[in-house]
Amino acid sequence: MNAPVRNNIKAELLSNVVEHVDITAYDARPVIDAMRKMSFTSRDTARAADILNMALEDRTCSPWLILAGSTSAGGCMHVYRDMVKFGMIDAVVATGASIIDMDFFEALGFKHYQAAGPVDDNVLRENYIDRIYDTYIDEEELQACDHTILEIANRLEPRGYSSREFIWEIGKWLSEGNAKKPGSLIQTAYEEGVPIFCPAFVDSSAGFGLVKHQKERAAARQPYLMIDAVADFRELTDIKIAAGTTGLFMVGGGVPKNFAQDTVVCAEILGVEAEMHKYAVQITVADVRDGACSSSTLKEAASWGKVDTTFEQMVFAEATTVVPLIGSDAYHRGAWKTREKRRWNKLFA
Repeated sequence: MNAPVRNNIKAELLSNVVEHVDITAYDARPVIDAMRKMSFTSRDTARAADILNMALEDRTCSPWLILAGSTSAGGCMHVYRDMVKFGMIDAVVATGASIIDMDFFEALGFKHYQAAGPVDDNVLRENYIDRIYDTYIDEEELQACDHTILEIANRLEPRGYSSREFIWEIGKWLSEGNAKKPGSLIQTAYEEGVPIFCPAFVDSSAGFGLVKHQKERAAARQPYLMIDAVADFRELTDIKIAAGTTGLFMVGGGVPKNFAQDTVVCAEILGVEAEMHKYAVQITVADVRDGACSSSTLKEAASWGKVDTTFEQMVFAEATTVVPLIGSDAYHRGAWKTREKRRWNKLFA
């Protein structure tokens, strides 16, 4: 592979940093209240906010954040972190990219950048710049992230780890003074005892580091670390059983969505009558007509015994346009102030 071009073009392309929205800095309640009297996606958004607040007000409920897509890179990273910090979220199920390529990446001091306008993607490749729609990532920095994962893996006991356990180790590493940007989602979740699961963990920057770890250890005839996907499913199902009543705040769909919903069925297979997820919100732009998991409605999930349809709401919107409103509304209504943080990582201590 050719070395990246080092000139003013790259510096110019990576000049506008993405800034993460702060849900504590503005009060979205008047906007949500107004939307409740409107129609179309506005009214759906207001009802979604209401359902999230119901889940927070229900002292028997454990709310989970389900995260897919690139909203973390697009400016919503601190929304999710603050939901964990303030006790609105007890568990996170996400893509590996959301947790490693976006959150851990920034914890190492790196940034995401706004694209100023259309650019030939071949020019981006020549300058080692990766693109997510209108957001740029420095590939050299992303590879530094890969190598940091390698270093963390190399210091751990060579055995099987659930993604939750490995991410807990990353949070511990960050909290030991290694974070260039304190207060990442991973570090905050570690400090608050909130487990993070990535059921397709190696489909991310973590995968490259872990592959290199295994190849180097195998070449040296040494044991190596593995990610145990079955342990992920078992552990999240254990949380579902312990939690009883649960609520899902889902951004995007895909594997995290189905993985979280399937815990109800898995509990049944284990002989435990677990409640369907009582509260559920999904924000997506996926088309319900294509038969895919990402686009399947929450009402459809009821046929599988996964989600109760009494308090569920689909919001068909690009998530960065509504997540900050719903998050700010929940923060300022303040139901989180009197709910107990469950700290589910204690189940695995």
